[in-house]
Amino acid sequence: MMLLIRGILADAVVIGVTILSNRYPKWGAFLLTLPLVSILAFVTTWQQKHDLPSISQVARETLVLVPLGLPFFVPLAFANEFGLGFWTAFGLGFVLATITIGLWLWLGPKAL
Repeated sequence: MMLLIRGILADAVVIGVTILSNRYPKWGAFLLTLPLVSILAFVTTWQQKHDLPSISQVARETLVLVPLGLPFFVPLAFANEFGLGFWTAFGLGFVLATITIGLWLWLGPKAL
């Protein structure tokens, strides 16, 4: 049941961001910056297992991985200036984020 609820909440966030972004891009971006998935994951993990060390480990890993994923947004943010289409900018952003995160997973510490 919790899996179904989480799926519905995730769908609602995606739909909400899409609708809001069309009318108010700044508010859509604000909604995207909220770590709703992380909050839901932490709460449901706590409710199921009461495993604070595991939650803390995930939070530490997230603190590192979020900045490493930010290169994804750079090509999209400057697509107009560079004359990129959506899919080109999206693909380039995906490649950049994959490189930064991949290098960290490969070369970074095994555990924080």
